[in-house]
Amino acid sequence: MSEDEVLLQQLFEEEKLTDKQKKIIIAAIESFSEKGYAATSTNEIAKKAGVAEGTIFRHYKTKKELLVSIVAPLMTKLIGPFIVNDFHKVLDRPYENVEDFLRAAIKNRSDIIKKMLPVIKIVIQEIPFQPELREQFIEQVARKTFERILQVIKDYQDKGQLIEMPTLSVARLAISSIFGFLISRYILFPDSEWDDELETERTVQFIMHGLAVKD
Repeated sequence: MSEDEVLLQQLFEEEKLTDKQKKIIIAAIESFSEKGYAATSTNEIAKKAGVAEGTIFRHYKTKKELLVSIVAPLMTKLIGPFIVNDFHKVLDRPYENVEDFLRAAIKNRSDIIKKMLPVIKIVIQEIPFQPELREQFIEQVARKTFERILQVIKDYQDKGQLIEMPTLSVARLAISSIFGFLISRYILFPDSEWDDELETERTVQFIMHGLAVKD
């Protein structure tokens, strides 16, 4: 069984999918990931899946319905639980200083992106334009981790390792820096020459030089 078939089995185990539906979903994931939802036609998906375009519309009324039928289970069964539960490995472990916590967080998120790159690309690309997906992301991912992140930041502020600034602002600045690096690394410029260890350290130092308590 291929990785794609295993993924489908995990995501759609409660549904009865025909072989053609499986091919359509795999082709759609690949196409949406490579070109984006707007630039992908149902005709392209059909050709990649080896089915007639009409077959897609027998199962899904519109391209939008096909997208939602893929991303909804991705969010609830894979992305949400996997991202949230895996990040708790970092949040639940005490780190003596902020830099070590940031390095661990960057490595953890980097590993997740590498494992789930095609589906994460779809989610990142489509969340700004699809309100239903944005609400799902907030519910399944953001709300389940953000409060924990704020508490970690507050703890480091109490230790005197971070400046006194609203924790929401600290979180926004740190998260923006980390995901700016990761999105550039794996989505925008994946073929550039990257020294991951060096860029991780530069990201950590960029955050700390702006947030560390000045002597």
